[in-house]
Amino acid sequence: MSQSTITTEDLKATIAAIHKNIDVVGAELNELDGKLGDGDLGVTLINGFNNMQSTADALPADVGMALFECAKAVTKVSGSSFGTLMATSMMAAGKLVKGQESIEATEIPKLLQAALDAMMSRGGASLGDKTVLDSLNAMILAMGEAQTTGAMLDAGVQAADEALVEYNGKINKIGRARIFGERTIGMDDPGMVAVVRMLGCIKNA
Repeated sequence: MSQSTITTEDLKATIAAIHKNIDVVGAELNELDGKLGDGDLGVTLINGFNNMQSTADALPADVGMALFECAKAVTKVSGSSFGTLMATSMMAAGKLVKGQESIEATEIPKLLQAALDAMMSRGGASLGDKTVLDSLNAMILAMGEAQTTGAMLDAGVQAADEALVEYNGKINKIGRARIFGERTIGMDDPGMVAVVRMLGCIKNA
């Protein structure tokens, strides 16, 4: 249901929605990542969400601290670059809302921006490199006028879908994928696909 605030219970529901479908999503992402990367993106997400789900009942009411705990859960089971970026993004967002047991839906773009900035700093990628960062940036721009979680999700889903289509026709400029150069034109970036699939899990829950 669309609402104007977000609590740890909503975070738990989000984790559960993605976890329910993570094996299927993970298999697809492993195959995609095998063409452009190390082939472990799906494994990273499967392990990360399995561990987050296993510890979800113990998440604190403080939303910021809950995000910190999720970051720790991912870090414990993944040493991959994508896992590190996931944890980094959650920690950055958590710092902004530490001490709050509910946050306004209108704060979501601000949290995503903090996550984006932290991921850029940690991973060294830039906007336009054809990575998950481009998906997040598109979502932030699209969510500006939304006032509820439902409207935010709708805007985010559409923006991530459109970004995936747009960047399909571009070259991957960073990571292992960059060595394939122009051959990456017409290929979806696995990280961008991961964003689309996770949003789809939430939307369909």
